[in-house]
Amino acid sequence: MARVAPARHVVAVVAFDDVQLLDVTGPVEVFTTANAYGAAYDVRLVSLTGRDVRTSAGVRIGVDGTPADLPGRIGTLVVPGRETTAFGPADDALIGAVTELSGRADRVASVCAGAFVLAEAGLLEGRRAATHWQLAAELAARFPRVAVETDPLFVRDGRIITSAGVTAGIDLALALIEEDHGAGPARDVARKLVVFMARPGGQSQFSVRLAPERHLDPALRRVLDAVTADPAADHPLASLAAEAGLSTRHLRRLFREKVGTTPGRFVESVRVEAARALLEAGDDTVEQVARQAGFGSSESLRRAFRNTLGVPPTTYRARFRTTGHRPRPVRE
Repeated sequence: MARVAPARHVVAVVAFDDVQLLDVTGPVEVFTTANAYGAAYDVRLVSLTGRDVRTSAGVRIGVDGTPADLPGRIGTLVVPGRETTAFGPADDALIGAVTELSGRADRVASVCAGAFVLAEAGLLEGRRAATHWQLAAELAARFPRVAVETDPLFVRDGRIITSAGVTAGIDLALALIEEDHGAGPARDVARKLVVFMARPGGQSQFSVRLAPERHLDPALRRVLDAVTADPAADHPLASLAAEAGLSTRHLRRLFREKVGTTPGRFVESVRVEAARALLEAGDDTVEQVARQAGFGSSESLRRAFRNTLGVPPTTYRARFRTTGHRPRPVRE
């Protein structure tokens, strides 16, 4: 009996000028590679005009046509991002196209700042979502009905999947392949592309500043600056409220609305940030780093690292201090 070929699963990727190059090519490479391991993804790149687009890296990408050239039913719609999407005016044509295409898609995925397009289209209303760690506060401030999660590399809520920054689109695509075809083919693709099947830790291990810079009340900014200026100092809620000239209740509300966390968790995150910098740059022991960063003990630091970054301090230091590359000595 002849083997029946698997049905084609159309993956439509919407491209546009200044799109982040890897937001597009990362998922595309994963889906097309999966075809060598039993998948049947029909990847189509489209632009609103049908013309090629120039990416943020200056590389021109060819497209297969316009959204109108896609079949009536789409398996996966992928919406990449561009930096101006988060802070610039809404692109009504793009939002309209994504809104229309999402109604024809079995599932909708965004990469990095593409989450803002989904939010503008109303697709994230009342849902959990992820985006690049630098943009999470902006997404939460502009779309208060979106439950923004700052650490996961990707978040699935129903048929909507949003990923963190840039390379996290690869993690997302691998997860979708596993969903469609099982862990085996996804693992084969990961091996082929020399990437993690499941990357250790979340995206918070890559951040360099957790405090958002925009949409902040001046009183709240004073509190954030006071904590970040001296992470090791004692920062009880009452003292933070006094710094801001606000009640503790009002300060909690501002943190929840503008920072997306509680004052206590913010203090801990800043201390983790300080500890990370010390681990990356110096040779102090974990106990010494814990004291300098404001943790009472090395055990408290280890617990915070595991909860926040998913790895202990020693593993973090080994992973981020060097690439492991040692240049060969120059012969004179």
